[in-house]
Amino acid sequence: MELIHQIIFAGALIVILSILAGRLSSRFGAPILLVFLGFGMLLGDEGPGQIQFSDPGAAYFFGSIALAIILFDGGLRTTRDSMRLAFAPAISLATLGVLVTTAITAVAVSYAMDFSALESFLVAAVVASTDAAAVFMLMHLRGLDINRRVGATLEVESGINDPMAIFLVLGATTLIDNDIAHPDAAFIVRFVWEMGAGALIGWLGGQALVLLINRLQLAAGLYPILAVAGAVFVFGTTLVLHASGFLAVFLVGYVLGNRRHRGNQLIVRFSDALGWLSQIALFVMLGLFVTPSTLLPYVWPAIGIASALLLLGRPIAVWISLWPFRFETPEKLFIAWVGLRGAVPIYLAMIPLLHEVPQAHAIFSIAFVVVIVSLVLQGWTLPVAARLTGVEVPPETAGDDRLDLDPLHRQSRELVGYRVAEGSPAVGLAPSELHLPPETSVVTVLRDDRVLRPEAGEPLAPDDLVLALGRTESLFRLDRLFAAQVRPIHREAGGLLGDFPIDPTATIGAIVDFYGLPAGIEIRSQTAEAYVANRLGRLPVAGDAVPLGAAELVVRETGAGRIERLGLRLDPEAARSPAIRLGRRVRRFAGGARRSLAAIGRRQPRP
Repeated sequence: MELIHQIIFAGALIVILSILAGRLSSRFGAPILLVFLGFGMLLGDEGPGQIQFSDPGAAYFFGSIALAIILFDGGLRTTRDSMRLAFAPAISLATLGVLVTTAITAVAVSYAMDFSALESFLVAAVVASTDAAAVFMLMHLRGLDINRRVGATLEVESGINDPMAIFLVLGATTLIDNDIAHPDAAFIVRFVWEMGAGALIGWLGGQALVLLINRLQLAAGLYPILAVAGAVFVFGTTLVLHASGFLAVFLVGYVLGNRRHRGNQLIVRFSDALGWLSQIALFVMLGLFVTPSTLLPYVWPAIGIASALLLLGRPIAVWISLWPFRFETPEKLFIAWVGLRGAVPIYLAMIPLLHEVPQAHAIFSIAFVVVIVSLVLQGWTLPVAARLTGVEVPPETAGDDRLDLDPLHRQSRELVGYRVAEGSPAVGLAPSELHLPPETSVVTVLRDDRVLRPEAGEPLAPDDLVLALGRTESLFRLDRLFAAQVRPIHREAGGLLGDFPIDPTATIGAIVDFYGLPAGIEIRSQTAEAYVANRLGRLPVAGDAVPLGAAELVVRETGAGRIERLGLRLDPEAARSPAIRLGRRVRRFAGGARRSLAAIGRRQPRP
């Protein structure tokens, strides 16, 4: 009984200290996942904590549950718009990209270690996939507002590429176990089954879970528990059927997050809290599991492998995988650099340990060092990379201020509440003066202990609680109306998203006449929104720009696949990212040098 009391005390203390250490680390810009990992190592058998934990089976079990919850939370936060933007490129990165990364990294492993071809491939497969926990947490924790197409691609890729990596690791482990040199057709069939069945079970499981939540009348606190338990049940069912449980649980979260159901905000916030707890527990546990002294012989080879992975494998895989899609070079550079490795490679390295592969301990040590290198280099430089490549965009609002009101899940409208933020566009306006979307109305306003009727004409003040009824597809406009307006941290919004606001419904002719810009006759009758959409040839996101004479039209806001706000940038070159400006200068210099050399070559020698 005394031991049980000590375990309860130590477990709670570890979580509290991890949170405090993570909060302290954020002041220095350190990746919080690295702090959790280091804290676990300090608690381990070679640290001051002296806690002994070396059971790979238990670590694999707890790691599976934690990753399932993290992926469920990631799917829950992936919107339909993000999936539509990123589905095709993310699938390409999660399949072809992982395979190319594995192949290139395997070559580096074969040079760095005295491993066979299959063992080198196994090491490369372990470290090939990006980590959902690392990507979701570090991007949101750093408060990065980046190009939606880039951010959505990274998040969807990290959520669905684990199945490919797990398949490769299990396949290579099976080949080594059975002393088989090459895979056969059965491996292809198995891959198709794992991906296809995992996707189908996850989709159907999500639909069934939505139906169950809407049919049952429960206490409010039970809906989040039902949602998480249902997701874990689908995860376990899929694993029993030898399909991809991680793909299934991500899709359960995605379906649940994009369907109307009871307890929506309760489920999202409970999942967020449980996701945080899972990430803390996962990284602390992995830190406990490792023995630092066993890493020392593999540090330099692992650094060489990590360098090949980060500087060759991932960039080449990104360029090949995104070749069919309209990504600009700076966007591809950012995606290549933000291939964060986290808990997943360490988790996958436990599979060879469980199968007692001859080089299992070396594989685990290499994977651990690669993760540390990735978190230090990529995690620490994430904001810098966003600014240098120009994918960072100004934040639209201070955050999600929508409150917990149960949706009218059988209707096409929702009753929502907003706490009016200081500095929001709604402050100082009466409810009748607000620019509300169609079919939206303010029901009532609560101020302290008073109820203010909308027709009374009382101006709104900060901290007022506004209850509104509106269509689901229009709520994003209300989010912006009542939230605080945030200035960008590093660059002025005027230069980045245009110097002057432009009405998307204005014609190109009216715009060019007013600003004195040249434009062809054939485009003068087009609206600005249609002109930008036609020039882009893809779904627009904030930060997209198209030329208009010597100026540029820049997308400021989008919603429901439409352009909500545009800006006109009169000096496009001044707003370019440093990477783009440097590239253009290099190209201009190279072009000038070629022309000079050509001119010299054309000169005839004098007689």
